[in-house]
Amino acid sequence: MNSYRTGLISEFIACLYLRLHGFRILKRRYVTGRNTGRAEIDIIAKRGNLITFIEVKKRHDVLTGLDAVTHKQSIRLRRAAETYISKTNWQGDARFDIIVITPFNIKLIPNAI
Repeated sequence: MNSYRTGLISEFIACLYLRLHGFRILKRRYVTGRNTGRAEIDIIAKRGNLITFIEVKKRHDVLTGLDAVTHKQSIRLRRAAETYISKTNWQGDARFDIIVITPFNIKLIPNAI
């Protein structure tokens, strides 16, 4: 299976996990614009007064998944999130999470970025 397809399946599993934990999915694969230096946000979800910007990684262990989000990528994710917040006039709390999907576990790491 290629990495694009694996990514789609992983994001689908992450969405199911989030829904089971009380989140409402607002957007999937949110991109602010091509060639703008912005990143794609895998999932934007909401629970109460909290909006979360979620990066999904499928790896063999959680630590490798966390290491897969580089400093440069986290900066681009923040810029993309700022654009989303300004476009939607979001007034509540916001955070960045990472969901790491391993062969036997799904791990949500809040405030990871």
